[in-house]
Amino acid sequence: MRIGVNGRAMEAENAPVVIDIIGRMLAHGLDPVLTEGMATWLKMLGHDVPWAVATDDALPKEELELFVSLGGDGTLLDTVALVGRSETPILGINLGRLGFLSNVRLDTTETALAAIKTGRYALQDRSLVEVTDQQELLGTNNFAMNEVSIHKQDSASMIAVHVHLGSDYLNTYWADGLIIATPTGSTAYSLSCGGPVVYPTSDALVINPICPHNLNVRPFVVPDHYTIRLQLEARADRCLMNLDSRSASIDGHSTVTIQRAKFTVKMVQFEDSDFLDTLRTKLSWGLDVRSSAPKG
Repeated sequence: MRIGVNGRAMEAENAPVVIDIIGRMLAHGLDPVLTEGMATWLKMLGHDVPWAVATDDALPKEELELFVSLGGDGTLLDTVALVGRSETPILGINLGRLGFLSNVRLDTTETALAAIKTGRYALQDRSLVEVTDQQELLGTNNFAMNEVSIHKQDSASMIAVHVHLGSDYLNTYWADGLIIATPTGSTAYSLSCGGPVVYPTSDALVINPICPHNLNVRPFVVPDHYTIRLQLEARADRCLMNLDSRSASIDGHSTVTIQRAKFTVKMVQFEDSDFLDTLRTKLSWGLDVRSSAPKG
């Protein structure tokens, strides 16, 4: 079973951990193919890389059956961008802090790899959003797993975003920006801006303003069959458009059209993995600080 292995440059002390995980893959009869970025990082730290390495362009030719992301949630989003429309399943092993998407802990790696080898796992489809215009700027890398967001750029002035759902006018948001989040992304940037948590397999999108001028404006959940059209009106010449961790500068009076993508991300799920349990443990749901012993 050929599996891709992706990771960002990390602290040097993580290199032996990464090498150990790759060794465990080989012990389970898995055939790792490293991304060029991961291989370059290991070589820079003086480690040998005796495994297969593929550039981003060559990855589709490797016919990988699965992709492993080593790092945090940002690394997993990078892996989603690499996998693209191939729908190669993705497994996230958490070497970072929160690890909401990369939910395999380091101490359970051995169990996870054994389950991969024997096929004891399921795949959960996660929806994405894609920008259907701005093609000259984005090309085919026009999709996001968490969110598409618009921000003001190089200016203290807020921007106005006129929003249509299909052909129907919804609202004009005067704000620092606007987030269009998927259910998966509802626990990311949108959550930090006061948005709701949405179950990850829901057929919905979240429209959430960033620091709105009108305090009576609230996040809005809509069915994901709608095409969402954003007409920007900024005092500055440029705005910033983010697709997950990728950013691009766009005209401050342009139109951005967003819809649910026609393909999905297939996330590896094990028997003991549960979104509700992740909410309780990662977001401390139900934790009552009044029951904790005072510090000092």
